[in-house]
Amino acid sequence: MKINIIKDLIDLITLKKISKNIFKGENYLTPWGRVFGGQVLAQSLYAAYQTVPIDRFAHSMHGYFILAGDVNVPVRYEVDVLRDGGSFTTRRVVAYQKDKAIFNMAASFQLNQKGVDHQISIPSVLTPEILLTDLQQIENYKDVAPKIYQMIKATHPVVFEMKPVENIASRIIKDSSPYSNIWFKTKEKVELDIQTQHQLLAYASDYGLLLTSTLPHRERFNKNNILSASLDHSLWFHRSFKIDEWLLYSMDSPSASNSRGFSRGSIFNRQGILVASVAQEGLIRELIIP
Repeated sequence: MKINIIKDLIDLITLKKISKNIFKGENYLTPWGRVFGGQVLAQSLYAAYQTVPIDRFAHSMHGYFILAGDVNVPVRYEVDVLRDGGSFTTRRVVAYQKDKAIFNMAASFQLNQKGVDHQISIPSVLTPEILLTDLQQIENYKDVAPKIYQMIKATHPVVFEMKPVENIASRIIKDSSPYSNIWFKTKEKVELDIQTQHQLLAYASDYGLLLTSTLPHRERFNKNNILSASLDHSLWFHRSFKIDEWLLYSMDSPSASNSRGFSRGSIFNRQGILVASVAQEGLIRELIIP
């Protein structure tokens, strides 16, 4: 399935109900041939949402990528009803292909409740109006670094407009600090319920995190064959937001070791309100070709 407009992406995330707690989803045909992690995150959250009361909203989800998914095989999502409490609802979702689990996720849902409130401050960065998109930034590298140019162009999410604060192309070519800031939003204006907003944010949250953990090692990685893949992904929803308005994804990578890169992200709206937090560990393995 190709994704060209926001409706295509919402259709992709919207699963077919097979039975009470079992759902089936199709795949975005990625250029790299494996199922995109953000798709599985969004679809598993959709499946979980179908089994919870309408007054409960996701506040966290924690997933493990077990096997690489085949883009040519539909994904079956099975939801386990773990707990329905007075304030919290807990679900587990397992994604299967060919009767093998490829992804496992636990999600927690909560009533809207008042309580203490504080947050960190949004980083002081350039505003999206004066920045170039990622595709505009890489135009000058079409002939200088054609492989990197093609990689960025192929992996660009067409539904979202992405405006990196730092020059993405130069940072992929040369070693740099493990920090990254990207403004993003859907290219189209949309009116969506909170559940769909959460699913779209889960989809978008998988962009850029693993890349951030490679930034101090780009010169080495660009000379060698590298296998990279998401191992796990956690997402916390703090406050409401609109996916069609600018959001700042501020990422850093505190550590990389033992062929794994760890990254975390804070997502702020234009008013500086922290709407979500993300953490991910990914495999970054150098392949030795005889």
